[in-house]
Amino acid sequence: MAAKRRAETMEENRAKLIIAARKSFAERGFAAVSMDELTASVGLTRGALYHNFGDKKGLLAAVVAQVDGEMAQRAKAAAATAGDDWERLLAEGIAYIKMALETEVKRIVLLDGPAFLGDPAQWPSQNSCLESTRQTVIKLIERGVLKSVDADAAAHLLNSTALNSALWIAASDDPLRALPKIIEVFTQLASGLRNSSCTVN
Repeated sequence: MAAKRRAETMEENRAKLIIAARKSFAERGFAAVSMDELTASVGLTRGALYHNFGDKKGLLAAVVAQVDGEMAQRAKAAAATAGDDWERLLAEGIAYIKMALETEVKRIVLLDGPAFLGDPAQWPSQNSCLESTRQTVIKLIERGVLKSVDADAAAHLLNSTALNSALWIAASDDPLRALPKIIEVFTQLASGLRNSSCTVN
């Protein structure tokens, strides 16, 4: 029983720290938030942060994984009403790009994430997105909707294009003006994979 309670307490502390960090990182940025004030805000010690995440950067990685995972789910949900698998694939990428306008996404995932955690393409949350895209691409190739290309390469291209489009929006001085431009280019690039002879999806 004691071991179970310890595990539950550890999970509760972990969740508290992620919630607090997510709010603070979004509002002030990773670099401006101190570990002491972060832990104190949820009634914990710095030791709890070290125990659960290793260090402050480990906490950022956990927050990025949570937000990025939610972005992927929201993109899927936004694309669910599209007419067919091809339209859903396209709509999912566009929905992901549009999230770059959101303060939390911009600051945590698209600015601080790459700055402090390195190449987003290596993040576990991105690898999960990649696999989902790969499965969709395989299905579309088998049905003749996409050209007979390498599915891994196509999935990497689509995911990296959506991610880098979002990164470009986040870094833009005028993101609202940049957004329609990048969506147009993303759509044209993705459409280059489509089999022009396919009239029924």
